[in-house]
Amino acid sequence: MEPAEMNAIPNGKGHGAVEETTVTAAHTDRTPGNAEANLAESSEFLSNTDDKKTPHFTDFEGKTSFGMSVFNLGNAIMGSGILGLAYAMANTGIVLFVILLTVIAGLSAYSIHLLLKSSGIVGIRAYEQLGFRAFGTPGKMAAGIAITLQNIGAMSSYLYIVKYEFPLVIQAFLKVDNPSGEWYLNGNYLVVIVSCCVILPLALMKQLGYLGYTSGFSLTCMVFFLIAVIYKKFQVKCPFEDFAYNRTVLGFNTSLAADRGGVEMTPEGDPACTPRLFNINSQTAYTVPILAFAFVCHPEVLPIYTELRNPTKTKMQHVSNISIGVMYVMYLLAALFGYLTFVDKVEAELLHTYSRIDPYDTLILCVRVAVLTAVTLTVPIVLFPVRRAIQQLFFANKTFWWPRHIAIAVTLLTLINLLVIFAPNILGIFGVIGATSAPCLIFIFPAVFYIRIVPKEEEPLRSAPKIIAACFALLGVLFMIMSLSFIIIDWTSGTSNASSGH
Repeated sequence: MEPAEMNAIPNGKGHGAVEETTVTAAHTDRTPGNAEANLAESSEFLSNTDDKKTPHFTDFEGKTSFGMSVFNLGNAIMGSGILGLAYAMANTGIVLFVILLTVIAGLSAYSIHLLLKSSGIVGIRAYEQLGFRAFGTPGKMAAGIAITLQNIGAMSSYLYIVKYEFPLVIQAFLKVDNPSGEWYLNGNYLVVIVSCCVILPLALMKQLGYLGYTSGFSLTCMVFFLIAVIYKKFQVKCPFEDFAYNRTVLGFNTSLAADRGGVEMTPEGDPACTPRLFNINSQTAYTVPILAFAFVCHPEVLPIYTELRNPTKTKMQHVSNISIGVMYVMYLLAALFGYLTFVDKVEAELLHTYSRIDPYDTLILCVRVAVLTAVTLTVPIVLFPVRRAIQQLFFANKTFWWPRHIAIAVTLLTLINLLVIFAPNILGIFGVIGATSAPCLIFIFPAVFYIRIVPKEEEPLRSAPKIIAACFALLGVLFMIMSLSFIIIDWTSGTSNASSGH
């Protein structure tokens, strides 16, 4: 057992704002100049040299403002899944979608509450160390592996979007109808360039708080996407017809226009253009895991909490609630106006539906660039918890060291780029990983950690909070079984309807 973990306080109660302070450098390092660097690497709850004194958090002093923390967590929540929410609404109806979205947003906020409550009791602000405190080394390993697999899958999915969408955007802007192998239209080259020039420099930042500015810009790009979706609702007539002919672009079927003068519309009053308040069909059940995973941000919660200025559980809960609330509004508006624009003809990827009308539409091309930018700037946010998990699993007692910090980031990005370039079907595997790790991180782990960590004297095992937490964990198991079942059905039927909402 590591020394740092042996000193974890098993049952510290009532750690409030005053106690959530940083320990002096002398307790962690003998070199004063390296105090902050060492503390940045450490997340355990260590006792002072005087055992009679009250222990404190050993995290370095947080410097990230409340607003920047909201940006970072909001960017962690916001994923490419927003492009598929209109399709989800088409398969549930407006009212059922709003009910499901509201319930899942509330469950996500409750899950974060469980994490913060557990963290506050034992003075640990690392997901992996909560796992160690609850179940020892197996709990620590399970949390670290789940975070690593979930976030590597998320980063891979984002870079797949860059690989396949970026060449199409460049091709549309340059009006290249028949590409002849130009390097700048090769997705493999583009994903490497984006990773090296944009993602890697941001991933080398020492602290997650520094990415607040890029997170704010990323969210601004998604707000632009939302405004465009609302605007297009009043520009596109329903129903619509595709352009005159189809051709294959970079392996994808894309409808292009022989005549850019407009779209031939069919008469108004088509039943396909009548929005439905409730809709139950064979695809309805798929929307439940899509929506459940749309609020995945739990691996980033504790790192953001660590770097929050003057951190308290209440303050971090406010950060989480505001981030989830803003994303809830954006998700709802994007789904509603996207659905009202195309109704039954909306596709699983909303921007593809706009491209069927006019693939050279300047506004939609700008929106696609904005989405690509937002997805790219999200990758460094997602990479931080993976690096922190690796440090907790293999270098828990090591002080901060720049070569190791850089090497982990370079290795992770290299691995993800190799997966994206050479394994075109890896998303199916990550679909299974997401269906198992996401329910663990959102539902199961926060609940069982809470049940194990909160002392029985404070909350008996049969108390209402722990019974609710147990039901919450059971809900996670049901989500996992449901998601895996849908993926297996997709594989056996040859379709691809079940997808992550993040």
